[in-house]
Amino acid sequence: MTNRRVIEITEFGDPSVLKIVQERISDPAEGEAQVRQTAIGFNFIDIYQRKGIYPLPLPTGLGFEAAGIVEAVGEGVDDIKPGKRVAYMNAGVGAYADRRNVPADKLVQVPDYIDDETAATVLFKGMTAQYLLRHTHAVQRGDLVFVHSAAGGVGQILTRWATALGARVVGGTGSPQKRQAALDAGCIAVVDTSQQDWPDAFLKATEGERARVVYDAVGKDTLLKSLDCAAPFGLVVIYGASSGKAPAIDPELLNKKGCLFLTRPSVFPHNADLNRFRSNAADLFNAVAKGHVSLEIGQRFALEDIAEAHRAAEERRASGAIVTIP
Repeated sequence: MTNRRVIEITEFGDPSVLKIVQERISDPAEGEAQVRQTAIGFNFIDIYQRKGIYPLPLPTGLGFEAAGIVEAVGEGVDDIKPGKRVAYMNAGVGAYADRRNVPADKLVQVPDYIDDETAATVLFKGMTAQYLLRHTHAVQRGDLVFVHSAAGGVGQILTRWATALGARVVGGTGSPQKRQAALDAGCIAVVDTSQQDWPDAFLKATEGERARVVYDAVGKDTLLKSLDCAAPFGLVVIYGASSGKAPAIDPELLNKKGCLFLTRPSVFPHNADLNRFRSNAADLFNAVAKGHVSLEIGQRFALEDIAEAHRAAEERRASGAIVTIP
């Protein structure tokens, strides 16, 4: 056994509830690998769980993704070896730590051409983009796509990958300061969704054409207007709730807006099966190798400063991905 540092919360609330503690970590059990974590990713779901919007049993850790080096394995683990670089995004909460025992079937080996920071920040976000682009709606050449939060971590990946697939992407950002980051990611136009008339700005930018698919990670503040941006028989995808839970929708409204389709998917069911998870990860890593997926790391924080990372994200002061270095 050895010591580890881990972030824990004993109550829901603002970032001040995030506390760092030291504790002993046991040797990996059967089917587990112990990972010395070198980079930890950040996702908005971490905020939802910290605040109790998505409540967890307390006390609890937080964080879903990290990268690092396998230091030991338990019995029955033969496909992941000590010394290998690995990453994960679906091993349950608790990634905010410098060491962690992880079920080996939740790990994917990281290719040599991807560094640890990229692996820790691209896996969860990239796998989210992967199912959105490949499974929720198979984006085709010529599709007009609207991406909310286009300057954010998932938004940048969605934009770059969809563009590489031949789609035309219009981005939405919550502030004009983030416009350039969305354009740099490949958006053909960007609208400021903090303005009341942003759907009109979207239609002006597209000369009246509506989107084949709208990817909405904002939720409460944007969903009803997102419906106005979708083409007849188009799809509106709610995959996040940075402004709060999306409002309930009367199905008749979807009919009136153009016989629209509406869905609320999640990355975890799309990667619950080991073979599918590793296949999806291979698709993502291949997109990285081709240059179709890249992610700007906007800010780096020490593990002890995780509360400030949460504040930066919640106040929308961070453009691009946030990474924590243990």
